[in-house]
Amino acid sequence: MPLNEKLEKAFTTFDAYNANDPHAEIVDGQSYPKELLYAERMTARLKSFAPDAAEHLQLAARAQHIGRWEIPRSSYPMDKKGYLQWRNAEKAHHAEIAQQVLNSCRYDQELIDKVKFLLLKKELFTNADTQLLEDVVCLVFVEFYLDEFAAKHPDDKVVDILRKTLKKMSKRAIDEVAFIPVSDKIKSLIQHAVAS
Repeated sequence: MPLNEKLEKAFTTFDAYNANDPHAEIVDGQSYPKELLYAERMTARLKSFAPDAAEHLQLAARAQHIGRWEIPRSSYPMDKKGYLQWRNAEKAHHAEIAQQVLNSCRYDQELIDKVKFLLLKKELFTNADTQLLEDVVCLVFVEFYLDEFAAKHPDDKVVDILRKTLKKMSKRAIDEVAFIPVSDKIKSLIQHAVAS
């Protein structure tokens, strides 16, 4: 996945935007803007899972959560309908910011439209690129965020979320989960979700 000059400029611009995230995550005693760290994790996982991914996929992975903090979850009702409205607003927000950045990097409209298509999660299950991006999202969740989520919720809710996550993943991505180092508790919860 060699970086060309335009791609490198886009990554740098995405990262500069995400560096403004006021929420921090501590890794090895060092503080990082949360969405900047997420973007780097998405790129790393895409590189290992699909090393020959096309440029529009690399860009979509890096911009997956760009500016996420700018629309707080609390700005929508705290129920399932509100959650779905918030998620849709976030997707449109990510796509809009990505378009502005990619325009500034002089990408053509055809590629920009491909990136926006992916960020809007269109045609999941039927579009190979959308599925690949969703696989990477799910793998990053399992590797870096599942443990924290599981610590805040009862096991049955975690198993339910894992069930829904697995439904969105390709068989290849589900197989990849076995190679992610997780605690015994998380391993057990994943096994419960797979079994059910």
